[in-house]
Amino acid sequence: MKSPINLKSQPPKVNTIKTRILCSVILLVLLSSLNAILASQQRDHLTPQEVDLVKEAQMLDKRIEVFIHATDRRLIVLNGTQAANAKLIKKDSELWGDLPTGTHAELFNDIARILDEAITNIDDVSSRDERNPLIAKALRRLAQATSNIMTQIMPFRDQAKGEAEVASLEMLNDNAQQILAAAKKLPPEVEKKSKKN
Repeated sequence: MKSPINLKSQPPKVNTIKTRILCSVILLVLLSSLNAILASQQRDHLTPQEVDLVKEAQMLDKRIEVFIHATDRRLIVLNGTQAANAKLIKKDSELWGDLPTGTHAELFNDIARILDEAITNIDDVSSRDERNPLIAKALRRLAQATSNIMTQIMPFRDQAKGEAEVASLEMLNDNAQQILAAAKKLPPEVEKKSKKN
């Protein structure tokens, strides 16, 4: 025969109010982290003016130059060199609009996604006409700019704070490595002979 359950012999209940508060705080921290990650993913990587400039640039090499300039604008913000580049910013403002804003994680993410879009554009042209001479020209220029970007990003990699920053930097590095590897596969550039008069 089973003995009846003795309620008095069970361990005392843990203070449920403290447990609920602790669980609520943990839940709020997790939700705010998730919101930050989602917000950086939902953010447009190009400003409306930059989107218009990309649409206007129909030739691949010109479009790649727009992407490169868009990354340069984010590097100015990341490096805090707005004052040193005041003339350039003022000159660009009518066509390009105000400099983009955001956290380091958001700006790194922007650059990574811009490089990804540049890769996609080169791949699209290559899939339609792999002999197009603009492919090599655009890829060489993009690789040159990517090397410059990675040089400027290097100091930030050691100081990365938070998961969003680390993830954005990893994505940026992956895209950069893809561009640099593709550029290494290009045949040597043929120098144009100048015409003598």
